[in-house]
Amino acid sequence: MTHLTPGVRNVMLCETSSDCTSCTHGGAGHAILAIQERVTAATPTKWRDGIVRDVSAGGWIAIDLIESGDTEWVWNHADRTGSLTVGQPVALHALYHVLALGSERVNVLVAAQL
Repeated sequence: MTHLTPGVRNVMLCETSSDCTSCTHGGAGHAILAIQERVTAATPTKWRDGIVRDVSAGGWIAIDLIESGDTEWVWNHADRTGSLTVGQPVALHALYHVLALGSERVNVLVAAQL
């Protein structure tokens, strides 16, 4: 993901600790908002199942969507290399930019919408 516009790079900056564990930024790819958790729970048919294809320390995650065969690239401010592995099943919400990692919900920036 080297061709990002300056505006996208600014969205990707975390204003808290280097590990982003205390991030309070509500933008895409940062802390999940309560409303995101509610609307994703209220729209269960919009989840798309996928398999992790790649995960980087820079926060980028490639997901191969099962139904369409497309690959979606998403970004989250945290290094997920310790919690995600290639081949792991996940789900990506089609409307509200949320990635489901088991029971955990993560706010993501979807690359196609950059």
